Amino acid sequence: MSKERLLELRSLLHEHNHRYYVLHQPTISDFQFDSWMKELEALETFFPEMLDNNSPTRRVGSDITSKFEKVEHVRPMLSLTNSYSEEEVADWVNRIDESVGGEIDYVLELKYDGVAVSLHYEEGVLVRALTRGDGKVGEDVTANVRTIKNIPLQLTGDYPKSFEIRGEVFLPREAFEKMNAERAEIGMDLYANPRNTASGTLKQLDSKEVAKRPLSSLMYFVLGDEGLAATHSARVEQARSWGFDVPYASKRMIERLKSVEEMMAFIHYWDAHRNELTFDIDGIVLKVDKIALWDELGMTAKSPRWATAYKFKAEKVSTQLEQITYQVGRTGAITPVANLKPVFLAGTTVKRASLHNADQIEKLDIREGDWVFVEKGGEIIPKITHVDLSHSRGSENPHRYISTCPVCSTPLLRMDGEAQHYCPNRDGCSPQIIGKLEHFVSRKAMNMEGWGVETLTAFYQSGWVTNVADLFALKLSEMVGFEYWVEDEVSGEKRRRTLQQKTIDNLQEALKESRNVPFERVLFAIGIRHVGETVAKRLAKHFKSVDRLMMASYDELMAVADVGDKIAESVISFFQLSSNLELINLLKVAGLQFEMEQEELGEELAPVLAGKIFVVSGVFSKYSRDELKQDIEKRGGKVSGSISSKTSFVVAGDDMGPSKRQKAEELNIPILTEQMYIEMISA
Repeated sequence: MSKERLLELRSLLHEHNHRYYVLHQPTISDFQFDSWMKELEALETFFPEMLDNNSPTRRVGSDITSKFEKVEHVRPMLSLTNSYSEEEVADWVNRIDESVGGEIDYVLELKYDGVAVSLHYEEGVLVRALTRGDGKVGEDVTANVRTIKNIPLQLTGDYPKSFEIRGEVFLPREAFEKMNAERAEIGMDLYANPRNTASGTLKQLDSKEVAKRPLSSLMYFVLGDEGLAATHSARVEQARSWGFDVPYASKRMIERLKSVEEMMAFIHYWDAHRNELTFDIDGIVLKVDKIALWDELGMTAKSPRWATAYKFKAEKVSTQLEQITYQVGRTGAITPVANLKPVFLAGTTVKRASLHNADQIEKLDIREGDWVFVEKGGEIIPKITHVDLSHSRGSENPHRYISTCPVCSTPLLRMDGEAQHYCPNRDGCSPQIIGKLEHFVSRKAMNMEGWGVETLTAFYQSGWVTNVADLFALKLSEMVGFEYWVEDEVSGEKRRRTLQQKTIDNLQEALKESRNVPFERVLFAIGIRHVGETVAKRLAKHFKSVDRLMMASYDELMAVADVGDKIAESVISFFQLSSNLELINLLKVAGLQFEMEQEELGEELAPVLAGKIFVVSGVFSKYSRDELKQDIEKRGGKVSGSISSKTSFVVAGDDMGPSKRQKAEELNIPILTEQMYIEMISA
């Protein structure tokens, strides 16, 4: 054993990490790589004084932190203005031409749909990684970023002594789909989309857990005071020579262009070919190439003038509607579903789309057999926009909405003023029962991890569980070896599963932990119709206990913020049913929280936000999103989930949804950063 061999192995492993994860050109076998890694681990144990945080063996961290350190960016991480048309791109180019004159080169590159990070290197070693945060202050996620295989911990080549490089961390599509398939296999909720999943992964407190998720990165922006090229495009190539994964000019991921016509050709190319990439993009970034011009062009309050982003429009395709079927929700609400001839759209194969209600079907005049246009709202949720009349109609007659429940055949009801039909058979309609169970254990309710819908369905079908109180009466220790069948959504094939002791232990632990869930979430979990997460919080805080809530009159309920006629009537109706009263008594016996504890009530703050309605969107550095909402409510403000003309302010964090930002700007609603909000409440 020798220290020289230790240093040699580190160098070799850094090199082959780069070849495998950045160049995608491995020259040794996985076995050889793993063998060298084990040898290095042994040498580092033998020579503890040689331990280095940037060693390849340290990519998987072991420290669990209580919180992330907040760090101010050396240079603000500003957002870009968005363009949506050739005219807007031309206007941006004309403004630059008028400001600086002469022949200007522009760089166009892909706009990655991931999480922005800033990496700081000293003497070729990664010393700090920060999230964007609010643009001024980010969170230190260095331990987690070290686990990302194509981010170099030790650079190669002629790199500057000190510099910052920015880029995007993301989940490749294939990796995201594999993760969701694995979650579906064990009955867990699916992740919504790759970007949100990548963002959540970077905020994990245990870097070992981060290392289990196949995050990747692309770096595209180098900043520093010396040793750097004079143009943006040349700096990207410098970064490649130091070991970073950066956009490839050979793959048209980055190009230097001069005219608007050339720029639009690049934009149109990637709008048409974006699904050929292994990761998601949502547009193109345009930058002035010459760095010296950046200071001359300057900044607005929140964006650089030397760069802009072109955002792609939602993709739309035409396909055939094969059949309209109906689903029953936990409250009995009936949702019509369009079953489509499978079609590839925005990176995934679409087979279904919600038709919402009878009014929507009538408005679209949609019929089985029609060809329809489908697009993805926010690039995520498929929706039918209209019938494709270039094809013949599927049926001569308008679609006839069902009159009885598709599961239990109970006649459907439709209350005055409501859009949806619903099945009133609460206690005898299986989708409603299973839906209530699934809602009860969900993350925002009781957060009972491991209690997936397949397990709940199996227990219900076996006759062991008919309501949520039955979960606490199960003799789980006697269920080891219990076999049940699950159906694959894609193939329709059934697979047999067996409950193992480890699963039983997890289920029991979740039941135990549920007894610590606060009253407001228990109230949300029991599933009173029209009582969502926010209203449950209001009711819990106002009445303090379920006993007081049970006794509340219509007028007392109407006095609570956000409670209207429907909610007041629904709460009263819920507590008039003896079966619901019995259920609550059983849950009390099980040990669940049905009154507010003193520490939950929190300190009452001056109502400086009284009468103001806020929408909170994005990721924040000083607050979690829930903490920010709670702070607004403690100061007398209201929090809404959607933007309307009644909204007073939008508090925008990192990764705010583009559709929300666009709507706020259209309605001229002030958008506050986290720091601006803090200054508002401190004034």
